[in-house]
Amino acid sequence: MTVTEIQQETISSNAVSTQRRVLVVEDEPTIAESIAARLGAEGFKVAVAHDGPGAVDGFHTWQPDLVVLDVMLPGFDGLEVCRRIQAQRPVPVLMLTARDDETDLLVGLGVGADDYMTKPFSMRELAARVNVLLRRVERAQQAARTPALGSLRFGELEIDHVQRRVRLGAGDVHLTPTEFDLLACLAAQPRAVLTREQLLAEVWDWTDASGTRTVDSHVKALRRKIGASWIRTVHGVGYALEAPLS
Repeated sequence: MTVTEIQQETISSNAVSTQRRVLVVEDEPTIAESIAARLGAEGFKVAVAHDGPGAVDGFHTWQPDLVVLDVMLPGFDGLEVCRRIQAQRPVPVLMLTARDDETDLLVGLGVGADDYMTKPFSMRELAARVNVLLRRVERAQQAARTPALGSLRFGELEIDHVQRRVRLGAGDVHLTPTEFDLLACLAAQPRAVLTREQLLAEVWDWTDASGTRTVDSHVKALRRKIGASWIRTVHGVGYALEAPLS
């Protein structure tokens, strides 16, 4: 059965389903099947693509709520897939990589991925991260319906909770959903040092301190977009939002 046939079968059988849809993009059949089985057991509707072009086509036709995306793919790689699907419609992306290389991870975050996992990984943790990303989308939708949250201004930096937009000076800054939540969390207590564990709990809903490197990578990606001087590192502790010195 081809990739297209798998997707079409899934579409027709679940056309009226209200369950969340996850598109798994992975060229290794064993890994793809394992992820699909685990997410299916968690109650998600799952479709699978095995290459870059199939992923983009499947995203367009199946309209998933979230994408689990491997970096190394035939056709074109997961970074290009991420660029193309985010251009169609913003969607949470959990990126999978076989290389524990921080540069690759930052590139992935830069093209619109919200989180990443390095192979090999626990299927239990993958399912947990998928659930966290989807809960974040729900919180964002709820915030958009609550105009009272308004905007927060910190020097030249403005954070609009309703539109989930960030402006720096006269220009807009494009942030991923995770980057926005991280910045909003830091800005809610300006100048206060928040530990990595606090940020994991607030932004990612995690209580496992093993994810602190995820915080560090997202902070680096955020600094690339708003400027390094906005976020102060307190070594061995965490981060604080501070206006840069003029």
